[in-house]
Amino acid sequence: MKRTIEVYVGTDARRVGTLHYDAVGAREHSAFAYDDSWLKAADSFAIDPALPLVAGPQFHRKSSEGSIFPSAIADTEPDGWAKRVILRDHAKRRQEARRIGQDSGHIPLNGMDFLLAVDDSSRVGALRFKDEAGVFCQAFEAGRRSVPPLVELGHLLSATRAVETESETAADLAYLRGRGTSLGGMRPKCTVVDLDGWLAIGKFPSVQDERPVTKGEVLAMTLARAAGINAAETRLVESNGLPVALIRRFDRTADGGRLMYISAATLLGADSGGTRDHFYTEIVDAIRVHGADTRADIEELWRRMAFSILISNVDDHLHNHGFLHSHRGQWRLAPAFDINPFPERVRELKTWISEETGPEATIEALLSVIAYFRITPARAREILGAVENAVSKWREAGRALRMSDRDLEQFAEAFEHPERDAARQA
Repeated sequence: MKRTIEVYVGTDARRVGTLHYDAVGAREHSAFAYDDSWLKAADSFAIDPALPLVAGPQFHRKSSEGSIFPSAIADTEPDGWAKRVILRDHAKRRQEARRIGQDSGHIPLNGMDFLLAVDDSSRVGALRFKDEAGVFCQAFEAGRRSVPPLVELGHLLSATRAVETESETAADLAYLRGRGTSLGGMRPKCTVVDLDGWLAIGKFPSVQDERPVTKGEVLAMTLARAAGINAAETRLVESNGLPVALIRRFDRTADGGRLMYISAATLLGADSGGTRDHFYTEIVDAIRVHGADTRADIEELWRRMAFSILISNVDDHLHNHGFLHSHRGQWRLAPAFDINPFPERVRELKTWISEETGPEATIEALLSVIAYFRITPARAREILGAVENAVSKWREAGRALRMSDRDLEQFAEAFEHPERDAARQA
């Protein structure tokens, strides 16, 4: 199989280049080439630090667990929950084809199938893909809106629960197609339009949850903003009596414009399928090379590290940090997202503070890198004090979200631990 897909950027659909895909059996290859018009434009930029602005095809080598596509393009691929929806939809369609005698045999989905299964209107970031017929990828049925309004949250929740319990119908999957396939992560979620007309993510409780996870995420995001962190706007809404976390998309503007987004893994050139550990000090290095406001973003990153330690946010891998394009290949730290308290996990960070500290989530390790971050001891104490003060009010903030005493006790170990004492004494 060979495919040639045109790549565009933004709501005005400026052509950036061409993505070539070639599959022979289980072997897949891809190459990206910038369009001449993009290379000559005064405001052009490299969409990925690993894809410099040069003419000709640039090939990407796939690791065992990584993507077949260059990292900036892979950042827009479905993952986790989204792949689950796509695979179940594919299986359901094959069942129907067999029923009516039109099954042409098992053809497994490939990398390009997954990439193009994401709907254009809700794809993460600003990159857009047009197929050989000249059509931007649309995963929804003709005549229906691709991104539902908030009033359809109950329908979305019902369809996602059906997928989780393996009781979904073809209609459920048709409804989720495009709506539940644009986002990464393992938990059930969908794209919606909030009451103000902004694109948003609705994160649903899972049938496997043993604590109110969605409430915990909204609590963490609320505390993050109180701690002075630039965090995505988040609120708790109810659907069919269940709490749903509603996160406004920060890769869109008030008028619906698209902002170019890449993960921290892409900025670092880190292989998503690689096994080596990565460090916050590496992110600092990348900000110094590619950042539009290095001092502000490096200090913000340190503040986020402090917050993660104090609330036990230990799922801080490189795809849970991101950057928005500023201008001419310079990037700004994106608003914080996917911040969650994990009371039941070992308090070790997925992204280490530094190579020397290892994965330990401690205030001692945090303070050991202030010189590398070029933060003075006095400023570090000031930031840490503000973060600890915000976190200390976690019970009050939880009650404001109408969390019960039982809800709060289920998260207590994430917020009450010796590192809080260490922060107060620093």
